[in-house]
Amino acid sequence: MGNLMWKVMAAGAAVGASIVARKLTDGTWKFVSGGDSPSNPEDPDIDIKEAIAFAVLSGAIVGLSRLVANRQATKIYEKSTGHLPQALVDARDAANNENAQKAKK
Repeated sequence: MGNLMWKVMAAGAAVGASIVARKLTDGTWKFVSGGDSPSNPEDPDIDIKEAIAFAVLSGAIVGLSRLVANRQATKIYEKSTGHLPQALVDARDAANNENAQKAKK
């Protein structure tokens, strides 16, 4: 049950983050460039500099939005269940084991 609850929370966080990221990207792009964000930056008619700038901006905002949303979802899950989601425990254990292996070399 806990694993299912975490999957639902993580999916909800991802959807929420994508909505927030899109609004932030559009608003930031309008503030910085003075125009609307490109509807399709892959379109060859869009200037390559504009497409690259939009890709960098949107990538950074999406990454940050997902990070914040996932961290908040983890905090809520941990507060409601008293423990971290098993997927995060497993990832933490794997990273600790890998670091211990590297330290032995």
